[in-house]
Amino acid sequence: MSEAQPLDRIPAGVRRIHLLGVAGTGMGAFAALLKAAGYEVTGSDENVYPPMSDMLAHWQIPALTPYRPENLDEARPDLVVVGNVIRRVNPEATAMRERGIPHVSFPQALGQLFLEERHAVVVAGTHGKTTTTSIAAQIFAAAGRAPSLLVGGVAGNFGGNFRLGQGPEFVVEGDEYDTAYFDKGPKFWHYRPRTVIFTSCEMDHADIYRDLAHYESSFEKLMALVPEDGYVAACASTEAPPRIAKAHARCRVETYSAMEGVAADWTARIHATDESGTRFTALHHGAPVLETTLPLGGRHNVENALGCIAAAVNRGLAPAAIAQGLEAFRGVRRRQELRGEPNGIKVIDDFAHHPTAVRETIAAVAARNPGRRLIAVFEPRSNTSRRSLHQAEYARSFGGAALALLSTPVKSDMVPEHERLDVGRLAEAIAANGVPAEAFPGPDEIVERVRAIARPGDVVLSMSNGAFGGFVGKVLAALEQR
Repeated sequence: MSEAQPLDRIPAGVRRIHLLGVAGTGMGAFAALLKAAGYEVTGSDENVYPPMSDMLAHWQIPALTPYRPENLDEARPDLVVVGNVIRRVNPEATAMRERGIPHVSFPQALGQLFLEERHAVVVAGTHGKTTTTSIAAQIFAAAGRAPSLLVGGVAGNFGGNFRLGQGPEFVVEGDEYDTAYFDKGPKFWHYRPRTVIFTSCEMDHADIYRDLAHYESSFEKLMALVPEDGYVAACASTEAPPRIAKAHARCRVETYSAMEGVAADWTARIHATDESGTRFTALHHGAPVLETTLPLGGRHNVENALGCIAAAVNRGLAPAAIAQGLEAFRGVRRRQELRGEPNGIKVIDDFAHHPTAVRETIAAVAARNPGRRLIAVFEPRSNTSRRSLHQAEYARSFGGAALALLSTPVKSDMVPEHERLDVGRLAEAIAANGVPAEAFPGPDEIVERVRAIARPGDVVLSMSNGAFGGFVGKVLAALEQR
């Protein structure tokens, strides 16, 4: 018996949609987006627990668990959307194919059902995607453009990670990770880009990309997908984005950079950084366009905002409206997020995990907290950060901290032992570069160390792209009880 193959095209008349992997952050948000668009939506997952279980219940989306063929009998879908966590041997995916149920990937469904008829503003790059996507959506929303949004974090201005708007723009975080077990290309190839903000391009996702050339090839094709009447804003602070964009895009390409001494079409003059954020002027070909205060620290975040300004001006938004939108930006959860200040000790949570992101996050937090001792806590959790690939770069990433506390990575079968990051050796290298550093078996030991040494006025910066064993909650409780 032949099995059903994924669809090339979603047929008209689809009403009932079932999502495999619905408890993931992106899939859960997409389920809610489908529901808001009027589809009947169900989903399934292996484990469904808070906060996603609460969110799905709030959206009135049934979440069936665990994966099993019987879920398809209950859902009776016209279409199944398959998340990238699903493997071919998944029992529900197997039953889906055997029964001939039409199915597509999540990015394909997003592209065909939502992005095809809208102006897709795709934010792509190794770093800064979530923050930049949230800033761009806020600018368009504040200007009255009623954009749609799908982003991989909780955007403060929208109280979540999706929005279905009535306006022409759909702002989406463009992920270069693979799409589904039947489609190993990056997600953003499905996103119908008309405007692209290209933030950066450094080797990442070593579990799916062989080397830097392979990684860059995904962005080369993305650039080629932008139509001639589209627009690309490419960050010039590193050489790759302008090189890739100018070589492969058929549309107008402009560059931007907030770094001193870097030539670009869009630049920034930073006036001041303090606890309220960063005051700067955006310039186009050297001429001032707008002055505003971004409620974030760090030159890299000014740069993220600058890419959004370039894209918004290209879409016809007035500079004054853009400035007001930036000033009202409420940030993104787990991006320089102040989680508490027990006994005068600030605890900040951030998603940083790539060495460049670690370095820039430390610099930004230090700039917003002058005179405070900064204790940088780091868990290498992603498939790339757990590898020795960036061992030398991490050693140079903690320069703005007074102390670095490192957690041994969670072991993974995906990372062979000979390729794993050596955290003990990394601590020695960081110390050799002038920053005292200590390595620990896990988060609980770091909580005890922070409890013992932190004093009023300190800043504890936690950096991990995972739950980190509940570190932030545990350290807040420990400092409160001390």
